Amino acid sequence: MTGQLRRELAALDAAEDVRAAPAGEAPPGTRAFDVVEIGALLVTLGQSATALRQVAGVLHGWWSRFHDSRPSLRLSMDGDVLELSEATPDQVTDALRTFIDKHSVVEA
Repeated sequence: MTGQLRRELAALDAAEDVRAAPAGEAPPGTRAFDVVEIGALLVTLGQSATALRQVAGVLHGWWSRFHDSRPSLRLSMDGDVLELSEATPDQVTDALRTFIDKHSVVEA
């Protein structure tokens, strides 16, 4: 599921980079080159005013296709975090809309 989401996000013009999110240092005694958090993606957005809306649209579509598997979403931007787990489709729609409205750039 994460691989498909990563491909969809990477296809957006608004996403400058999509990669697995780092999970921190490897536990002592292990041989790891790079430790990543399973299922977590780090998305770098461009400066487009619609970038966050495009990403949220992909997230909503992805969640809608896999909601029976109960995926959870965690969005973090400017210190603000939105976590969705075991939400109804209406709750996901409302939460994403509120998050987007809060973080959308208002052009003068």
